Formats: sequence, structure tokens, C-alpha cells
Amino acid sequence: MLKLSNAVELADWEIEITQIRAQGAGGQNVNKVASAVHLRFDILHSSLPPFYKERLMSLNDQRISKEGVLIIKAQSFRTLELNKEDALERLKELIQEAVKPRKARRPTKPTRSSQRKRVDKKTKKGKTKALRGKVQV
Repeated sequence: MLKLSNAVELADWEIEITQIRAQGAGGQNVNKVASAVHLRFDILHSSLPPFYKERLMSLNDQRISKEGVLIIKAQSFRTLELNKEDALERLKELIQEAVKPRKARRPTKPTRSSQRKRVDKKTKKGKTKALRGKVQV
């Protein structure tokens, strides 16, 4: 069970974890040990509430396919157990971040003082650049 909040939990059958060989240098064990993890989570066929599914599918994340399958690859650690924990933690963080309420943006106007300062700075910069021209004798 992966607990996301007080009301939302993911069952073990919803998360498919397969072990694979990690990429990169690994010394003598590189071709013998499969310590990396592929975590697959089907968003659309999960027991998540519709709001969670909607928010996850609207994310612009390359780990989420068009069919709604989220794939996380964890290979940071040398042991399979730590990589499994890392993948599950990353899944949990991604889901919690997706459903976090967004702060509404209120459009604002620049103050009159800041507009005046900006124009003054522009004219001053223009005068400095004008002085850099050729000197007429």
C-alpha cells in the first residue's frame, strides 16, 4: 500500500515494478546484477479519484505516455531495495505535486513611479550610448 493522503491509497496490484540492469559504469557486477527498477503505473485504470487522474493526465511530463501509463526509472542506488523505495517515493511526490492547489495569478499594473524610473533609465542609457559615437573636429 502506498499512502498518498488520509483518504487516498494505492494498492500494490496497481503498481508494477520490474527490475532491470542499471546503465553506466558498474565495475565487475555490471553484467550480473539487475539493481535498477522500472515502475509502471496505469493512471486511467487505477483506483485514484477522478480529480487526481485528471490532474495527472494534464501534466506535461515525458514520463506519462498518451495511454496514461506513468513510467519511472530508478537507478541511483546500488541495491534493488533502495531503488524500489526511491521509485515509490518519486511516484508519491509526483501525484501529490499534481493535486496541490494552484495559486491563482492576479494581474498587476506597474506603479507610476516604476514606469517613470524605467523611462528615465532608458533616456540616460541612450545619452551614454550617443556619446560613444565618432568625435567631430
